[in-house]
Amino acid sequence: MTDDPGPQPAVLLDRSEDARASGTYRVGADLALQAASAAADLGDNRMHGLAMRLLAKHLIRLGDHEGAVRCAAQAVQALTELGEQAEACDALAVQGLAHMKLGLHEEALAALSAGLDIAERLDDDELLFWTYNRIGGVHSNLSDFPQGKLFLTRARDLAEAGLGDECRFGILNNLGDNGVGLTRQLRDRGETAAADRALSDGLGYACQALAIARAGAHPNRESTCLVTYGTLLGLAGEHDTALAQLRRATEIAAEHGYRALELAAEEATAAVYLARGQLDRAVALLDSVLAMAADPNRRATGMAVHAQLSAAYEKKGDFEAALHHYRAYHELERTARSAIAATRARLLTNRFELTDARMQTESARLEAELHRARLKELEHEKWALQTEARQAVRHAREDQLTGLWNRRYQDEELPRLVGIAEATDRPLCVAVCDVDEFKSINDRLGHPIGDQVLRTVAGILRSGSRPADLVARMGGDEFLLAFAGTDLAAAYAICERLRQEVEMHDWPGLRPDLAVTISFGVARLTPGETVPELLQSADGRLYAAKQCGRNSVQPHLDPVLGDFARTSP
Repeated sequence: MTDDPGPQPAVLLDRSEDARASGTYRVGADLALQAASAAADLGDNRMHGLAMRLLAKHLIRLGDHEGAVRCAAQAVQALTELGEQAEACDALAVQGLAHMKLGLHEEALAALSAGLDIAERLDDDELLFWTYNRIGGVHSNLSDFPQGKLFLTRARDLAEAGLGDECRFGILNNLGDNGVGLTRQLRDRGETAAADRALSDGLGYACQALAIARAGAHPNRESTCLVTYGTLLGLAGEHDTALAQLRRATEIAAEHGYRALELAAEEATAAVYLARGQLDRAVALLDSVLAMAADPNRRATGMAVHAQLSAAYEKKGDFEAALHHYRAYHELERTARSAIAATRARLLTNRFELTDARMQTESARLEAELHRARLKELEHEKWALQTEARQAVRHAREDQLTGLWNRRYQDEELPRLVGIAEATDRPLCVAVCDVDEFKSINDRLGHPIGDQVLRTVAGILRSGSRPADLVARMGGDEFLLAFAGTDLAAAYAICERLRQEVEMHDWPGLRPDLAVTISFGVARLTPGETVPELLQSADGRLYAAKQCGRNSVQPHLDPVLGDFARTSP
């Protein structure tokens, strides 16, 4: 008798997709994980990539956005290596959504931009739909609601041309949600007529989305849409109807365990109470939501609740309580920024681990080829493979865009420099720098110009530094310089010279309307300080440089030299 191998990956994937369609995401995630494991046992890389992509979709709905990023990254890698362009494009859209949920908007747009290139090349309406939809969502998250509506409308046009109910529901609900933000933004600006049009459009989209959700008997979609619809009704002043819709949203979410949706519905309900002047009811409900949102993964909800509580107490005339919640909001905002940075670091580590796995596989292949060459005494083939192996090692440590060392090499080299500095009692300084307003350059002039700016800045940093200095690209528009045997004053002088060179470079030669500046944070290694603490110190000074108006160099408090922090004129 042979052991039962269990269901095949394809069968498990079909069952997982059925669970996603019905809104039972926990069951679907378990099935997708089983499919991935079965595919790995069979050595079926394509099925493994598809399983990881579907698992990422489930994890997003379950609120595990960091896990979703990791799964989507594995899916993108596997499907890209297999030449499955359409499937890889869809995985990039999932990855972009997960990044957006984590507040990593730059990473989200990078993934979605790569996906858009594939979708346009394939001329695939469904892939274009999901990419436009996600890009619109990122812009809405960044409060750029007009730009968000532009991309979302493109996606809606594709959905209405023949895509299924899932696509139609998703885009209509997203347009309704964007209408919430756009209405509030226009009202704050005093543009009443435009706000009324945005509100009317949003209500129309939400009604259509709700009809699709109810026709498909999909509880997650219905609850999601009811939150949007109820919020829009509240903005329209239809408070009783709004409260009824939001009450139903809360019931559905609680019944099916959609905790995030339940909190969103309660928060929206409190906003309606606040709008109709029922301050005590609003405060009581917001206090309840705040208690349920204590999880660090729900900081965004906590921030929104503190903002509403501050407004409610101000209306009640309790200014001390209003100030307390105002401060709590900003403390959560600061904590959220730190959490985003920590998440970015963890995901970079995960990416390096994936790179290591690829390198190990490639190294094993090259070693096998070298052994074959030795056996056959094919010296010319062996030489070529050795060259390829050396290049592979260098490329793994070199940033492909700028030619500088990459984050992987930095993470290997910086601890070594710290060890030498401690052993020899010689100074070591590091500087962290980034391009001022780089996102604005990308958004205004496009990524090709942004890439050229990064290459040019990298060239200035490399040519203006000493051969012994470590110059690396940490990621995005952020760079690191390490100066061994250099005190804080000398490191400051080098960075100030580099800052001036960047500012005075002939940027109009690249684009007539282009001007680029850079800010530095400089820190000196102190006895017993770890690499993360040293980098955190430099990051803190970079933040100070930004606060001082950018285009500046900020060194930290040195116990000998004192705080001689300077900024550019």
